[in-house]
Amino acid sequence: MIIGLEGIIDFKEPTSVHLNVNSVIYEVFISLHTYSTIGSEKARLHIHHVIREDAQQLYGFAQKSEKILFEGMLKINGIGPKAALAICSTFTPEQFAGIISSKDVNALKKVPGIGPKSAARIMVELAGFDAVLLNTAPSVNSATTEAMMALESLGFKKEQIAKALSQSHATDTPALVKEALKQLQKL
Repeated sequence: MIIGLEGIIDFKEPTSVHLNVNSVIYEVFISLHTYSTIGSEKARLHIHHVIREDAQQLYGFAQKSEKILFEGMLKINGIGPKAALAICSTFTPEQFAGIISSKDVNALKKVPGIGPKSAARIMVELAGFDAVLLNTAPSVNSATTEAMMALESLGFKKEQIAKALSQSHATDTPALVKEALKQLQKL
């Protein structure tokens, strides 16, 4: 699994970049925010690697928080990589967190490929996920993400998990899961 690439840019356009990594050239699909962030000679990208029966695709992000937003969108039924990338191109992770917390469905409908039904589904699936999930502090962010995935695998609903994790003050994954489980027992 490829999780990051660093190399020389051979070709760059708003939707993709060809990255030369030790004489192997990778096509990486990028958001408009990443396009405006990376230079024209070298780039270092956080990668989400999609493996399908008929293709392998790489999606690259200049910021870790943008990759987390992209991966969160992929978990929603009916949202594929292209729609998730369109959301990442339209909103920064911070803007998206604000839209979710204010329940602004109309803002989501402005994203190309996202209609009223998809926008409503995103709001329902991500209810409770706001700046806590998209916090840019790496240790809290990765620990929170891991704790969420662990609690989801135990069968808890995303909204309940987000509420429980927002009340936690722990910084590492095991402590977050333990505190969240205590909170979830009360719900």
